[in-house]
Amino acid sequence: MTSMTLQEFEKVQVARKEIAANVLKYTEMLCEALKHNFIEENIRRHKFLIPSSDNPQYHEERIQEFKDGKCDYDFVIETGRKYHKIVMVNNQRSVHAFVDKNTGEVYKAAGWKGPAKDVRFDLRIIEQREWLFENADWAGGYLYKS
Repeated sequence: MTSMTLQEFEKVQVARKEIAANVLKYTEMLCEALKHNFIEENIRRHKFLIPSSDNPQYHEERIQEFKDGKCDYDFVIETGRKYHKIVMVNNQRSVHAFVDKNTGEVYKAAGWKGPAKDVRFDLRIIEQREWLFENADWAGGYLYKS
């Protein structure tokens, strides 16, 4: 095994820091996509309920609130030693997914403290990242294996 020069080692360290910074940025973008999906899903749901509702004005007001950006749900990042934990926050808090801080690998949550075993997506891979931003749903169905 060959040893690295100090210059090579420093380049590797810089590259790792850049990857970690990108993983955090992509995790933030995933949180935004999840909140957007929540809002869009609720707008669709309220539109569906208007025709059969005894109070269609309620649904119209809720639709307008969502369009104005008023939303009780948020997705936030709690960074730990190894993972960025995506947490869904409303009147409660629940873990949505885990993202490896160094690799960008996305995991379904096994519980509050850790991820399930298998990697579901990799945020470093452009095609997977773009698919996630377009298809990730707030309830986490995209994290289940098909």
